[in-house]
Amino acid sequence: MTKGQFKIIGMHCTSCAMNIEGELEDLRGIIKATVNFPKQITQVEYDETLVTAQQIISTIEKLGYQVSQS
Repeated sequence: MTKGQFKIIGMHCTSCAMNIEGELEDLRGIIKATVNFPKQITQVEYDETLVTAQQIISTIEKLGYQVSQS
């Protein structure tokens, strides 16, 4: 298992955070995804043999947000 933290730019409300969490949790290999709206970050626990950090970033970017791994 791997833990990653990603900075998200462009969230406007807690609904944005919930949408991101939902999309990430639908990815195969994601164990847990938690988005902190006030801090504009997400912490993700995932199986690196099933999903990559780049796939996580791409999933968030497809929702219209900018992302960087921190």
